[in-house]
Order: sequence, then structure tokens, then C-alpha cells
Amino acid sequence: MHLPKPDLRLLDYLGVQAKRLYNTGTFVARQLFFKRGKIVSRFDLLYADGVRDSIHLRAMPSTTAQQTLLSVSEAWSSFRELRNVWFKEGCPPDRNPRPPAYLERDVFKLAFPNSGGGKPKIVDVDGKRMLRFPLGQLNAVWFGVRELLIPAPSDFDLSRVREYTFVPQNGAWYLELSYRKPKPTGVNVDRTLTLACDLGTSANLVAAVGTDESNLLIDARQLKAMNQGYNRLVARRKAGKSQEYWDTYLDRLTRKRNDQMRDGINKAARLVLNHCLERGVGTVVVGWNPGIKNRIDLGSRENQKFVQMPLARLKDRIRQLCEEYGLVFTVQEESYTSVSSHLDGDTPPVYGQKPDGWTPSGRRMKRGLYRTARSEKINADLNGAANILQKWQVARNPAEISLQPDRRGRPCLTTAKRVRIWALPGNKSASASR
Repeated sequence: MHLPKPDLRLLDYLGVQAKRLYNTGTFVARQLFFKRGKIVSRFDLLYADGVRDSIHLRAMPSTTAQQTLLSVSEAWSSFRELRNVWFKEGCPPDRNPRPPAYLERDVFKLAFPNSGGGKPKIVDVDGKRMLRFPLGQLNAVWFGVRELLIPAPSDFDLSRVREYTFVPQNGAWYLELSYRKPKPTGVNVDRTLTLACDLGTSANLVAAVGTDESNLLIDARQLKAMNQGYNRLVARRKAGKSQEYWDTYLDRLTRKRNDQMRDGINKAARLVLNHCLERGVGTVVVGWNPGIKNRIDLGSRENQKFVQMPLARLKDRIRQLCEEYGLVFTVQEESYTSVSSHLDGDTPPVYGQKPDGWTPSGRRMKRGLYRTARSEKINADLNGAANILQKWQVARNPAEISLQPDRRGRPCLTTAKRVRIWALPGNKSASASR
């Protein structure tokens, strides 16, 4: 948001108070958990000693302070659910969920629910539509400021908004509008038709193969180039300086890079959804290995390419779109899918359960090219997607493992047009941003 400096300083002040209130609530919650084994609720925090008389609570608008404490209770609720899963499934000790920690960053978000007496209102100021955010009585006494005024969006029905949230990101403030979207109508899909997706970071961001013999390749090179350009500019700016050096230029650079990544991920997920809706596919399977980026050691350059690509965000965005449009979404463990030969009948084993003497029938020749036992050359990423689909089908019915059901044909794994996320200049036919 582009606001006058006094308004930005006011947001910074409130953000600091929100962070300190969050940490105050976290301290009280941790003490209750360690001493009594109790996990707090929002109302426990609101009336707990050390919170109800906190100066940080009084320095904030009442509804915003309550939303901050709600964030604390939500973090502890998530911790409780993770502990239950951990005790039930017996996860490894290194994945033991830890109690929510204190915030280290300087500021925290400011949430204003669009309900109740303290909700934001639209007012007219000198002929301009403005959003008025009340700031509470104490700020009026201390600073003589009762409200924060920002220009109201002109292209959105603000009556649909459920919550306004000021979010600090890389030295700037963003205003997020949370609203409920109507459920799409007229969606006709067949849930027996399945699309399997292999997410990657090299040439293809998504390689997908369906039970209807369709395929999809989404180009990753544009996102990679943006990441490389960002890393190059950061390295140039920090040359000769300490590793901790940071300035407003790097903040702006990071905001631009994050916006590009978010836009690319949203467009890629939409491409996957459109592919399903156009063909009536009702089930989406995404290959995923938990902890795929943890302790990875591919070298500094390859680590930079791999770790900075937001694949988890892409997976979550595909999940959101599937839930919105009524498609079934599932995640499939994808170990050994890249080395197995789909056309030769290999069934990729589960990680840690590989049979003695198991070896793949084919092998990967180079990046993007796989050779089967019969010397047939196919796309390596599409081969991986087909193996994910095969692995998912076998996992649903282990009795069919010897039948090798529904093998995809060779044309499905060789003939595919790579789709770009953004159109090249002067080449509108290549656009994927629909």
C-alpha cells in the first residue's frame, strides 16, 4: 500500500504491539502447557493474568487484539492435533511436533473483522470513498489519532468481505481482503478418470498423465530464470558486505520476486484444473515425498534452484482448486517413480520396502529423456507421472499388482506440447495465463 508516512509509522507501531501481545499470549500458553499440561483457548488467554492487564492489549483496537490472541490459540490447536497424530501413528522422534514458539520478526499482522461495533466502515472524505479503521480510545489519548483512513477499492463489493488484514511483508504493508466465493456451478466430472502430476524444478514445473491417455507439460524455465535473476541481483548488491546485510532495495527486489512466484504458481495450478475440467477428469493425484527439501545436498547451485521453487505451495494451490470445484485430490508417495520404466511393466516400490534384487528395467539417459529396456526413448517426466499414477492404482488395490492394470501407451509418454505460464512477447498463442 502507498500511504503517507505518518500512517505507515502508525501501522508499524500497531504491528509491534501485535507482535508483543502475541508473544505475551504465547508465554502464558507455554507456562500453562509445561506446568499443567493444558492447551489454552482464546478466552483462556483473553482473561489470563498477564494478558488482560497487558499494555500491549490496551494499545490495540479491541477486535484486533482479540484476533491476535485467536492466532495464538489456533497455533496451539494445530499443535494439539499434530501431537495426536504423532502419538497415534508413531512418527520418528525427529518429527516430534514442538510447542509454538515466540515470534522473532519485528511486527505481526493486524486483523479487523468486518462485523461488530468496531468493524471498518466506508466513509466519504472530500468526495473520495475511504475505508475507516477505528484505532481505539488509548491511541486517541496518546497520539490524538482515532482512525486510519485508506482509499477503498473501487472494483470490489466490500459487503462480501469477512475480514481485513494488514500483512507486513519485506518492509511493506499489504491489505488482504478475506471473502467467501460462491461455489462454481455446472461442473461435470467423472471421478473414475484420474490425472497424475509429477512436480519438478528443471524443464517442467508439472508433468501430468491421465487415465484418458491425455498429458500435460507446464514449462518451469520462466520461473527458474526469474529465480536466477533475483539471486544474481542479490549477490551483486551484497558483494563485499556481511551475510546479514539487507536494505530497502533488497526488500523491493524480494517483493517483486515473491509476486512473480505467486502469480506463476497460481497460473500453473489453474492450467492443471482447466485440463481436468475440459476432459471431465474428476480425480487429481500429486506425487510427493514428505520432507523432500529437508537436509538436501545437491551442491550450492542446485540447492538454490531446487529449494527456492515453491512446490509445496503449488501442491496446496492445486488442492484448493480441486476442493473448490468438487474434484478429488490425493497425494501419492513417489519414491522410485523417476527410475522405473512404465512401458516395461515396472511397479515402483515404496521407500524403505524395496525388494531384494529389484532394479529398474530402463534408465535415464539425460535430463528429460528416459530409455526403456527395448531402447524406446520417452519423456522422463511423463514417465515419472505415469509411474505415480500406476503406484496410486496399485496402492488402492494391492491384489492387482500382478495384473499391471492400465498401462499408458508410448504416444502418451512421448507426444506432448510444453505450455508456457506466460506468453512470450508477440506470441499470444503460447500464453498459458488463462
